[in-house]
Amino acid sequence: MRIRFAALFSPLLTLAAGCGEPPFEPDLPEGFPAFDVPEDNPLSEAKIALGRRLFYDPVLSGNGEQSCGSCHHQDKAFTDGLAVAEGSTGQAHPRNSQSLTNVAYNATLTWANPTLTELETQALVPLFGDTPIELGADDSVLDAIEADPTYAPLLNEAFPKADALDWDHVTRALSSFTRTLVSGDSRFDRYTYGGDASALTDAEKRGLELFFSERLECHHCHGGFNFSESTTHADTPFGAAVFHNTGLYNVDGEGGYPPDNLGLYEITGDPADIGRFRPPTLRNVAVTAPYMHDGSMQTLDEVLRHYERGGRLIEDGPLAGDGALSPLKSGLVPGFTLTDAERADVIAFLESLTDESFLTDPALSDPFAD
Repeated sequence: MRIRFAALFSPLLTLAAGCGEPPFEPDLPEGFPAFDVPEDNPLSEAKIALGRRLFYDPVLSGNGEQSCGSCHHQDKAFTDGLAVAEGSTGQAHPRNSQSLTNVAYNATLTWANPTLTELETQALVPLFGDTPIELGADDSVLDAIEADPTYAPLLNEAFPKADALDWDHVTRALSSFTRTLVSGDSRFDRYTYGGDASALTDAEKRGLELFFSERLECHHCHGGFNFSESTTHADTPFGAAVFHNTGLYNVDGEGGYPPDNLGLYEITGDPADIGRFRPPTLRNVAVTAPYMHDGSMQTLDEVLRHYERGGRLIEDGPLAGDGALSPLKSGLVPGFTLTDAERADVIAFLESLTDESFLTDPALSDPFAD
């Protein structure tokens, strides 16, 4: 059912909003370039406010049981702490809920789909996808929005010239809000961009040097201001659609992955793409456990030892295999050797990427909790 604005808003409100709203200019952290914003969906405070409420409102799920925020908790850098996400009907997703930290800069927007590059398009996947069901939305959601009087002024201000509310407006508002999920005020940032030499401990500084060294090669996949090779912004001529096989599995000795989680191969059909997934940002990584696309690693120590070994060894069970020997593994995961002290330093550095202000910013919080 399409919602007619005439049924929702008074002529006075519509006339006032029709005067137009100045474009919203995000206050970006030091060292951050401007991110791309679609010409047909410019940022505005009204759309951001509407998107924030929709993001946290269970009205977006077909059964009223779940919101976007159910899988993206602010205190966990907009992840959920589960190995794999659970949809509104209880159905398990095969993959881990990705952090929405700096999502406006992501070149691609899921673990392994190179075609999803716009937030407005990607939002349709959790809304309407049925394999698995996530939000399980249908047009009854629009009826529920119509029945909630708190949405009337928000919708009118966000889209004053529209004849009717449709899913395009919902996804534009959600995308506008998620573009404001920008994190760049960690102790690392204060040290690197703010010139505060005391912002990092000696151990964290040593870990920083190791992280960016050719010995570990972490920065090849997790470099740049966003700590992800898969990053784009307004100054880049094209997006970096990057995916890697990190040797997490080798179930058949030929690079095989679990059949329900084959990575980029599921889109391309190219056997060389089996096990290839997008490198996520490492900003706020200390609060986003469990790790990897399937949540199969619990701690940063476990993750670091995986890369140190050059692939994971699973000794028994249906997923047994040595990822270090996978013929499909990326050449950027050759393995390296660390002492216990060095490993602790690298983990300390990763913990310095936590942005406490981002995790507690009231502008990004659940409005229903107020």
